[in-house]
Amino acid sequence: MSKNGENLNLAQQEAVEHIDGPLLIAAGAGSGKTKTLTTRLAKLIEKGVRPENVVAITFTNKAAKEMADRVAIYPSPFIGTFHSFCARILKNEAELVNRTPNYTIFDDDDSLSLLKKVMKALDISKDRYNPLALHSKIAKIKSELLEPEEFDKTAALVFQKYEAELVKNNAFDFDDLIEKVVRIFENHPKILEKYQNQFTHVLVDEYQDINTAQYRFIKLLAQKHQNLSVVGDDQQAIYSFRGADFRNFLNFGKDWPSAKIVKLEQNYRSSGNIITAASSVIQNNQLQTPKTLWTKNALGEPISVVKTSDPEQEATFIAGRLYDTKPDSAAILYRTNAQSRSIEQALIAADIPYKIFGGLKFYERKEIKDLIAGLRLASNPQDSISAERLIKNFDKKTAGHLIQELPRLGKNLGILELLNFFITNTNYLDYLERNYKNHLERSENVNELIRFAGEFKTLNEFLERVSLLQSADAPTKSTIHDSRFTMPVNLMTVHLAKGLEFNNVFVTGCLEGLMPHQMSYGSMDELEEERRLMYVAMTRARNKLYLTFSGTPSRFLYEIPPELTEFTDLDSGKGQLPDADEMYIE
Repeated sequence: MSKNGENLNLAQQEAVEHIDGPLLIAAGAGSGKTKTLTTRLAKLIEKGVRPENVVAITFTNKAAKEMADRVAIYPSPFIGTFHSFCARILKNEAELVNRTPNYTIFDDDDSLSLLKKVMKALDISKDRYNPLALHSKIAKIKSELLEPEEFDKTAALVFQKYEAELVKNNAFDFDDLIEKVVRIFENHPKILEKYQNQFTHVLVDEYQDINTAQYRFIKLLAQKHQNLSVVGDDQQAIYSFRGADFRNFLNFGKDWPSAKIVKLEQNYRSSGNIITAASSVIQNNQLQTPKTLWTKNALGEPISVVKTSDPEQEATFIAGRLYDTKPDSAAILYRTNAQSRSIEQALIAADIPYKIFGGLKFYERKEIKDLIAGLRLASNPQDSISAERLIKNFDKKTAGHLIQELPRLGKNLGILELLNFFITNTNYLDYLERNYKNHLERSENVNELIRFAGEFKTLNEFLERVSLLQSADAPTKSTIHDSRFTMPVNLMTVHLAKGLEFNNVFVTGCLEGLMPHQMSYGSMDELEEERRLMYVAMTRARNKLYLTFSGTPSRFLYEIPPELTEFTDLDSGKGQLPDADEMYIE
């Protein structure tokens, strides 16, 4: 990057040259937002703003490093995450919240352990109040700046005791880092003014993803000088489940009436067909900052929409297409982690190297290993490793009952009956809910295993297949060199794909109930977030985009102009989607 900000388009240049006053950069997918923000950061320093008076805030350490690397030729301002920036402030102001500067930061496991001790001290039964649920309530109190009294009396009592224990431990939990700084700013005007004068220019990346505490923190820090630059894309706001509220992005002009708004609408990533198709989908959302995304790139290939009979055929088609084309950059995206099971199986069968991005392979997941251990014990009573797993994960009475009964039942019951016995006698879905925040995702994995197991006639046949799949797992890095693939295929959820791009993208499971997810049917806001997920998935592709499904096609597929697509029904060979009036689910 040059000091002069060369190679910027007119909109990017406009954003870079704006020096003082609030600025909103509404950046469409693939429009060079990071380049624009970092060039703007450099321009501020070129124009005489002292580096120590600038703070650039990101959401991830990776993004912070990328930004720091791009402006490394300049004296270094503070570039980091919300949490790292606020942790630095707390080092200076810890005594205002009854800590010392050498405080400890508790991670989720630490804070959950402390919470359980608090519950025990207050004689609150884990059976009556789920510690994970209380932990989530405490996190919500802090991230949304609520009062404990807004929850039930038990939650309020636990919160007060938990906070006292944090003070006693000279510790903060992760949510404290921002919440406590906001409280300090609100209660100590002189402290707030000190930091306002120190940081006269504030830049924020991914502004559509901020929660209430982050929003309040930014507004307090920037309100004196009003030199606030934020960049983001409300059309890619997909983290409401983490507490993000993209309305903060939509309301920026109301919060800062003198704000300059610049739209980055030129896409540098994708082909013309992909951009037009994705834009046609997202325009159906009501709540958004409208943008007209365009590109100078060629129209490219039509989007392949492929109907299959079931997830196995869908996965086999994807593996076959990958095997035939051998792309140097490819990703398979899915709405839920449970969908990876059939895809992994097809890739292994085709000897295609792959890697799971940000997650575990299907048969490495804890809940799957638990159920497989029960089935293995039912098949082989001498399997001490499986027995040890049950003893480790369940109470003595439950584990003993399983170890005694499963080998006996394995002689007479079918696979699904054995799985039902295991799940029922362990109250396994309740067990997941009690112990894991992502229990719904884990339950989906359990349901996928049950669905797959139902395809086998005998228990031994199923276990043999699972063992072979595990032993024939994805090639290691050392074996990829010998493959006809130059790099492994990437498997990940759409949420994890945000910010990434690939030459070839397969979006699998584009059907009603998955995309949009059935959990979103009761809320227009949630349906619109599902549409943003579809938009994010589509705009990860540079050159070739495949949208595959089995069952009822997603309503989002009908929002793509048919002239941009090439439809294939692998069973019937038909060349168009079923009639929308018959298939669409309201």
